[in-house]
Parts: sequence; C-alpha cells; structure tokens
Amino acid sequence: MNKETMQGKLTRKDIRTAAFRYMFMACNIFNYESQQGPAVVFGLKKALRKLYPNDEDYRASLDNQFKYFNTTTWMGNILLGAALAMEEKDGLKALDAVQNFKTGMMGPLAGIGDTLIWVLYPTIMGSIAAYMALEGNPIGAISWFLLNVFFLFVRFKLFDMGYDSGLKLITALGDKLSVFTEAASMMGLTVVGALIPSVIKMTVGLEFATGDVALNLQTGVLDQIMPALLPALLTFGVYKLLASRKVTVIQVILMIIVLALVCSFFGILTV
Repeated sequence: MNKETMQGKLTRKDIRTAAFRYMFMACNIFNYESQQGPAVVFGLKKALRKLYPNDEDYRASLDNQFKYFNTTTWMGNILLGAALAMEEKDGLKALDAVQNFKTGMMGPLAGIGDTLIWVLYPTIMGSIAAYMALEGNPIGAISWFLLNVFFLFVRFKLFDMGYDSGLKLITALGDKLSVFTEAASMMGLTVVGALIPSVIKMTVGLEFATGDVALNLQTGVLDQIMPALLPALLTFGVYKLLASRKVTVIQVILMIIVLALVCSFFGILTV
C-alpha cells in the first residue's frame, strides 16, 4: 500500500466538487444502516481517487468513509473537509483518526446545526417571509430565496473551513460554540413567541345573550384573560402532537383544516 504523504494533491476545484457532491446527495441516498454514509462516499470519492491512485488503497479509504455517519448536513461539511485534509496529509495512516474524528464530533455538531439551521433559521426567517407574503408583500418570498442562495455559498465556505483548519477550529471554539447556540436559541424563542399572535388567527364567534345584554366570548372573556390565548393554545397543541411522533405534519395540517371547517360551519369560529 502507498504510505507516502499526500499533502498538496488536491486543488480548490477538487474541494468544491467534493462539497457540492456531498450537499447534493446528503439526504437523497439516506439509509437506516449507515445513514449518510453513502452520501459521504459519493461526495468524496473523486477527491479520494486523486489521493489514492492504487486501487487497493482507494477501496480501503472508501470502506472507511462508508461507515455510519449522521449529522446536520451543514456541519457535515466541516467534518468532511477536515477528514479530507487529514487523508491528504497522512494517507492510509489517517483512516482510524478520520473515523474517530467523525464519530466523536458528528453528535456535538449536530446539536449545534439542528438548533441553528433546522430549527431557528427556517422558523424565524421563514415565518417573517410567510407573514410578509400573507400581507401581499413579495419581498418576503424574494428575501427567502436570496437567503437560501446566500447560505448555499456559506455551506461551500464551511467545507473550505473544515479543509483548511477543521481540527484546530473545532477544538479552539468548542466551548464558545455551545454558548452561541444557547444565546441563539433564546433569541429564536422570543421571535417565535412574538410571531404567534401575528401569524395565527383564531377567533371565537360565540356570544352569550341575556335579555338585551350580549357578551362576546372572544372580546369579553378570552381577550380579557390573555390576548391571543387561542393561537397560543393551538400552537402548543400542534407542538405536542408533533413531539409525540404519533402523527405526521401532513396529518396535523389536515386535522387543523377539518377543525376549522367544522367550527366555522357551526359558528364556533369566525374571521
């Protein structure tokens, strides 16, 4: 087997190609055995082939990359960039270190990535864009599209960051990353809480009448207890349903539609 040092064989184009191939397939060939393992192999195989002209060495590297791997795809870019740099530098001698590095870091980075990218970013920015769209403002849809284009380039930069200084970066910023994640979570909860009464509309149309006196249940009772009480309760109920994992998102949407139609028909809810 070829044991020589491989530093300097990969070009920036090779790095970009590896990043694009992984991002394109990260969730498209997901399986329940190795999860993102096939996507990792698909993403890195061209770069690894350049590092290992010998077929036996190449297969050994691919087998090592095909092992279980699962993290937020954005964070995966950092790990895979660093793993590629390790193999470029030390060749087959780095295989155990690459696997240990990926296994040890994919969990912590998934916690950061899931919080910031899968939860906060689409929740905050998506809600703002959707609210603007509901108000008839096309800037919401345009801004959402431009943000996603911008973050596509950020993902390429994360792969470069991992390749250039992944190991050193993660070790140096480990504690600070957790602090940043907690602060971003608090900000996200505040923004989402403020968006609930603005985006979700739920008004009771019932009135209680005694003689000439009528009391509207919405304005006379519920709003006196807490404005936007029903939207908050509906949001909480939807969250609990989804958290239970007993129903899917599509089923929850259908349930809300049926509830709205039935309650509207009987005059319980109104606009």
